[in-house]
Amino acid sequence: MDAVNIGSMLARFSEPWAPKKIAEINDYDVKIVKVLGDFTWHSHADTDELFLVIDGRLTIQMRDGDVALGPGELFVVPRGTEHRRRRRRGRRPAARASRRG
Repeated sequence: MDAVNIGSMLARFSEPWAPKKIAEINDYDVKIVKVLGDFTWHSHADTDELFLVIDGRLTIQMRDGDVALGPGELFVVPRGTEHRRRRRRGRRPAARASRRG
């Protein structure tokens, strides 16, 4: 078993919105993704979604308010909660890690 270096894994791909599985824990997948631009409103009926910012900034828009995250910060969107990624103009892409699934 080897340790997973998130920075190295992120360096292996450049396309946004293409999640990559980097680990498993119990019955959950840990995925990383590069985000760029807006994403559509959506929800997950059966699972929470954890966002962990590695680099850049990420704003998660929900119907009742926004959550702004910076490097080293995380937020869990509860199952069934509509959300989307909102673009922050003039910012570099951020990374999302650890999606339950």
